[in-house]
Amino acid sequence: MPRICSAALAAAAIASLLPSIAPAQTWPSRPVTIMMPQPAGGIADLLARGVAQVASDELGQPFIAENRLGASGNLAAAAVAKAAPDGNTFLFATQAQVAFNKLMFASLPYDPTRDFVPVIVAGKSPVVFVASMNGPTSLPAMIEMAKAKPGQLTIGQTSVGSMSHVAYELLQLKTGIKLNGVPYKGGAPMATDLLGGHLPLGSDLLSNFVNLAKEKKLRLLAVASAKRFGDVPDVPTVEEEIHQPFEASAWFAIMARTGTPADIVQKVNVVANRYLQSEKAKELIARASLETVGGSPAEAAAFIKRELDTWTPVIKAANISLN
Repeated sequence: MPRICSAALAAAAIASLLPSIAPAQTWPSRPVTIMMPQPAGGIADLLARGVAQVASDELGQPFIAENRLGASGNLAAAAVAKAAPDGNTFLFATQAQVAFNKLMFASLPYDPTRDFVPVIVAGKSPVVFVASMNGPTSLPAMIEMAKAKPGQLTIGQTSVGSMSHVAYELLQLKTGIKLNGVPYKGGAPMATDLLGGHLPLGSDLLSNFVNLAKEKKLRLLAVASAKRFGDVPDVPTVEEEIHQPFEASAWFAIMARTGTPADIVQKVNVVANRYLQSEKAKELIARASLETVGGSPAEAAAFIKRELDTWTPVIKAANISLN
């Protein structure tokens, strides 16, 4: 009798494990949500919906991109952090939700390191330093002006804590200059002041300024990409101009809830890579002045670690807070 009870208990124990294993074997068995901290119609939204469409076509269930805005993306991130780790909820994040917010908020309703695992880094958008047509003619000239008048040369940025902001903070640390940073509510109002000659300098994503520069309405001083960017091959990199390593790009990553089965993470990774290699994605990426990243979940994790290693000391030195 004891042996029969032991066998029954063992069978029950094995059976209790089946629900946690089954989702990985049958997934997806219902619609999958990709939570979006960004507004509809932007480049992140379009990228996420492109991945969602390919995943829907290939995996046999609807993948739905849901825009949930607010609190610097923390509302969307918290919703994913509270979701079951069954592969039915993903986060299409930026560097804010995965890295910056943890450094800038005193407390968060989630911990990106504890609650998420990377699936893929889809793409990145380089920062560019830009000047009005009556502003500095080159990055070295701008640095020289800033050194001559510490704290008096004004530079626009898109919101406190943005990649636009931390990029010029890094430039200050690398060159020893002191700029007067002015936050704007987006690239459009900043561009208006640059075009009107009311703002001498700006720091923002290349995509917001490339067309205006081609029309010779403002001047691109240097792009913060690892090498010269295809859209603007005549614009030097920051690294070329300051002779120090320098890269600053906003980026977009798909994150899964920690505990999501590895085979589900891998399936989404494969689908996302396939989309990024498609002609449709390449057209979107070129139009938006993006760089494709792609690669494996392990490569995504290494990328995110490098970003944290780069920006943690910058954010701490600048004492950037979003509380």
